[in-house]
Amino acid sequence: MSTTSPSPRPLTRKGQETRQRIVDAAADLIFRQGVAHTTIEDVRAAAGVSSSQLYHYFDDKPALVRAVVDHQADVMVGGQENFDFSTLDGLRAWRDFVIAAQREHGCSGGCPIGSLGGQLAETDPDARAHVSEGFKRWEATIQSGLREMHARGELAPGTDPDTLALALLAALQGGLLLTQVKRDTEPLEAALDAMIELVARLTGGSW
Repeated sequence: MSTTSPSPRPLTRKGQETRQRIVDAAADLIFRQGVAHTTIEDVRAAAGVSSSQLYHYFDDKPALVRAVVDHQADVMVGGQENFDFSTLDGLRAWRDFVIAAQREHGCSGGCPIGSLGGQLAETDPDARAHVSEGFKRWEATIQSGLREMHARGELAPGTDPDTLALALLAALQGGLLLTQVKRDTEPLEAALDAMIELVARLTGGSW
């Protein structure tokens, strides 16, 4: 006799829209006020749903938080698809976009995924795993571009595009954190400019 639990029934279009509205509301609240200061009641009110509706889609707050992590990863990774990481011009355009976005938001909030990681890494192993997976997806989009650059023979011999991609993501995260704390894009600009200059030098070019 099989003990496998049946797969959840797919949501109707209306159900998908309601669930997404809840996740969107939770993501906005958590980004502005943090996980600890965002309650289920806050989300329910912001999404305009009843308690029974909310708990129909999410068993508890941790389940909702995990959905928010996945949502933020989708947004960040999806946004990167507009940029060509296999060219210096594409990297520079991405750099300008990231910095402009921070200026638009007054350098507040930090990275939507990174800030969640900082709040959840030591308290919620499941959520930490979701954050880690989100970063892996983000890193993979950068890797793809740099691997293409490497395959074209444009990077210096011995260059590991995967290590370069990880370093670029790490520089971005550190720059975003310092920019959030200082309310100034200078740290982010310095971090990204230094990494793109490194990539440029590895291609035999310059910033």
